[in-house]
Parts: sequence; C-alpha cells; structure tokens
Amino acid sequence: MRLATIRTARGPRAVRVDPDRAVETGHPDVGALLADPAWARLAAEAGGPTHHTAGLDYAPVVPRPGKLICVGVNFHAHIREMGREVPRYPTVFAKYPEALIGAYDDIVLPSASQAMDWEAELAVVVGAPVRHADEASAEAAIAGYTVLNDVTARDWQYRTLQWLQGKNFEATTPIGPHLVTPDEAGTGLELTCTLDGETMQTANTADLVFGPATTLAYLSTILTLNPGDVVSLGTPGGVGHARKPPRYLQPGQLLVTTIAGVGECRNMCVTEK
Repeated sequence: MRLATIRTARGPRAVRVDPDRAVETGHPDVGALLADPAWARLAAEAGGPTHHTAGLDYAPVVPRPGKLICVGVNFHAHIREMGREVPRYPTVFAKYPEALIGAYDDIVLPSASQAMDWEAELAVVVGAPVRHADEASAEAAIAGYTVLNDVTARDWQYRTLQWLQGKNFEATTPIGPHLVTPDEAGTGLELTCTLDGETMQTANTADLVFGPATTLAYLSTILTLNPGDVVSLGTPGGVGHARKPPRYLQPGQLLVTTIAGVGECRNMCVTEK
C-alpha cells in the first residue's frame, strides 16, 4: 500500500495512492492518519473523494513529524570515501520540519552557503509507539519507507563539531512522494541519485551499517518513537563534498533521488529569493 499527503484546493489531504487514482482517507495528512492505531485498516478501506494520480501536488509525506532523526556515516562505501572508521554506534542528528519540501518542490539554495551537497537516503516512517524495543518489535512498528535527500550545507556543517546547522536550512530536504508499506517495498533496495542526468550515487541498502530495525531499536532506548516520526538512514558514497575537486548544487540543476520500489523525488535547485 502507498500513502501520500497531497495539496488540494481544500487544503492538504492524506490519500491512499492506487495505480489509477488517489483516495482520500479523511485525514489532513499522513502523520494524522498514522496517529490512529487502526491506520492500516482505515487507509485500506478509505472511500473519500478521489483524484487522478497524474499531476498530484505532493506535500512532504509527513509534513510535520514530531521527530525527524537522521543517521550519518551509515553506508560502508560512504564511510570509506570520507576516510572514517566504521562506527560502533549510529551517529545521529536532528532535522526540523521547516527543512522539508515535497517530492517535486524546488530546493532553495540558501544565499548563506556556497557548498550545498546531495545525500540520497532511505527514510523509515514509524507507525506505532516504540520504546525499549528489540529489533523484532522495532521492525513491526515500521509503517513504511519513503525517499529523502538530506541536502546539506557543507560549509555550515563543518563550522563546528556538531552538524545540525548544516542540515536544517529551510526548504532544502525533499521527502516523498509516498509512504510505501514494508510488504510492498521489500528489502535490498537500489538507491540512485542523479544531477542533470549524471549519476552521482548508486548503492543498495544492504550496504547499510545499521539497518532500519537496528536503528529504531537503538533510538528507542533513548526516547519514545511515535507514529509519524521519521528516521532517515544515511547516504551512500558519491556525495559532492568527497569529490576531487568538490562539486556542489547550482541553480537550475535537477536533482533526482530514486529508490526502486519506493519512489522518486525530482527537485529543481533555485536561488533563495
């Protein structure tokens, strides 16, 4: 099953996305849908107003997650290209909802940064409360997966030992278009990132150091993960900052982030007004 939050003339709406139509569930967004423990049944039985799938205006799949936690240096290939050691524990940081944009919205390149970089990622959306969970319980709490690009201001990220300031520029992080439930998404997912048609990143999620269930179980030891929370699992090799010479996003470039079986974000880069 695929779920999405779309923009309509009546405001945002959560929908189940079928091959030929999108059906409203009666909730303002996917986050609100997931807050109901019966969300899967409600989505499957949804019979609200319908929309043609062509031309849907996608909002961030969860527009305002209570928590958006990202994992850094979590692909073996990316660890090698950055010259780091394989971590014993997940490296985590937070993003805030202001950074999020829809799957086809423009990425706003901030005037304060000259080093905006791409980071294609698989993100996990939580579907049930998770606290002090083992991996089996954590896996059972996964509502589904979505596509995210953790576009990063490298010059701001490395101003200090903490990364948050480089990860949270407004309107820089596409997420969506769909939440895809685990039964449909599968495992061992192929991830690619292209810039103006040139392949920058390609990997399989089997290369993750800390997979979805392991990461959720670890985080649940620290705090409760709630329905609608998003955990992004890190990027593979091929980021612009690690290239010689480095390459960064420029106005007018098209960034495409694709995860087979999950979806694709297509985002034009524009200058901050």
